[in-house]
Amino acid sequence: MRTYSTEEVANAVGIHRITLQRWLSDGKVKASLSMPMSGRTLWRWTGRDLARVRKYKEKFYRKGRGRKKKPKA
Repeated sequence: MRTYSTEEVANAVGIHRITLQRWLSDGKVKASLSMPMSGRTLWRWTGRDLARVRKYKEKFYRKGRGRKKKPKA
């Protein structure tokens, strides 16, 4: 099974690596594999994870403006 790094997934989806890391830490997206190394965690992503990140981006992210504004009540 092919796995991808966080940077590879971010490039494939068209977002910055920091944005993907923020989504990951906020629990908005999840990676399949985590490998603790020297006090850090390396995340590995599968093709299915990549598709989920793309879907999340389409639904909640607008290029140049960040997330969508909340509708006025």
